[in-house]
Amino acid sequence: MHHIHSADHVITMASPLLLQDAAVVVADQGDIAWVGDRAEALRRYPQAQETRHRRHLLMPGLVNAHCHSGLLRGTAEGLPVWQWLQTYIDPMHRVLRAEEAECASWLCYAEALLSGTTTLVDMWRYMDGSARAAQALGLRVVLAPYVAEHPEHDDFETLDRNEALIDAWHGGADGRIQVWVGLEHLFYAEPWAWKRAVDMTQRYRTGLHTHSNESRFDVTETRQRFGLRPVEALERAGLLDAYRVLLAHGVWLNDREIEMLAQRGIGVVHNPASNMKLASGIAPVQRLLAAGVAVGLGTDGEKENNNLDLFEEMKLASLLAKLRHLDASALDAWQVLGMATRDGARALGLEDRIGTLEAGKRADMIAVRTDTPRMTPLIGGAAGNLHHNLVHAVRGGDVSMTMVDGQVLVADGVLQRAELSALIDHANRLTPALLARRDDDVRRRGVPINEVAAGPALPSIWDAD
Repeated sequence: MHHIHSADHVITMASPLLLQDAAVVVADQGDIAWVGDRAEALRRYPQAQETRHRRHLLMPGLVNAHCHSGLLRGTAEGLPVWQWLQTYIDPMHRVLRAEEAECASWLCYAEALLSGTTTLVDMWRYMDGSARAAQALGLRVVLAPYVAEHPEHDDFETLDRNEALIDAWHGGADGRIQVWVGLEHLFYAEPWAWKRAVDMTQRYRTGLHTHSNESRFDVTETRQRFGLRPVEALERAGLLDAYRVLLAHGVWLNDREIEMLAQRGIGVVHNPASNMKLASGIAPVQRLLAAGVAVGLGTDGEKENNNLDLFEEMKLASLLAKLRHLDASALDAWQVLGMATRDGARALGLEDRIGTLEAGKRADMIAVRTDTPRMTPLIGGAAGNLHHNLVHAVRGGDVSMTMVDGQVLVADGVLQRAELSALIDHANRLTPALLARRDDDVRRRGVPINEVAAGPALPSIWDAD
């Protein structure tokens, strides 16, 4: 049997990009059987049940290509990234417990689904709990543990635990769960670990995810340690030889590094809200796209954003590109929608399964309300304003239906496989003790909360060299 989902507008992110009074036909197996005119769908599939999404548009589910589950929202503020890590984040990792980590994933995955994200890349801790949350809630995830293999960073995940997670969960939940090798940063591992991480990706045919070129400090410190820029150092360490590589941030890339990424087919995740909040800079997205690099969008974690709304991320990405280049035409709405869907899927190596609404792809799809002030006036057609409104006006709360593998996970704006209020209550119960242990750890180590110097002023954010 098939199920017809019809709407006033369907954005396919394929060809044609936009259809009016159209339908997406979903097979029982969770894949898309057909996309096209609604009347034609009813003729082709006369026995199919139809759900009419009146005053809605249908589009591919969003791909959040870089995120960290967490419970620190609003408690890690006012510092640039490396001081921020030392003051708020590393101390949290030293005291985090498995129950808290799992609770964070349940909450963050629920938030993602409610705002239209169907695929999420999560770098986090104790990720058996994350896998359980993803399996139960129904979204598609790439789990990349926060691995560190260095004597100075021994409070994170290990490659042993990462490999155990691959053995237990890779390909799980009918293929919705992938497990990659995660590495917090090049600095957080020793050379033997670099080699083992790459070997693991080749053996399991999976990806490697890490942070790179996030801040000016990252570039300066990498030059001091290795005499190279960050992407050059990753190459020298052998990490770019992994089966697949996805780099978060890429703010401080120069032309040579961009060329290296393009030649190797390495994906980059742009995290505009995080890069603004932590004063990291503005990523050279236009140059990356021009070079052919697959650039996805990410929210980063709840503590550095402070939400997981990828619609907001689309608007910020577009506006930052215009600001960086002083060009109002930079990074137009269709390009940004591509980054949040099709290009994010390509960066993950999932473009044959998700990212567009086409026959043969998995039915990862969302319905967005069009009867809101944010979508008014609504002008359909190729020359209309639908795409502009989606990028510059819509918010995650305008999503009324979220579907993954043909299964409706959010209906009428309500989470279907868990009670949201219970998830919120659980997080509120657990967080005070986590924060108290974190603050005790910081005081014992002699670095008081909110008293780390921000460091000297740095050169212009426009100078990546």
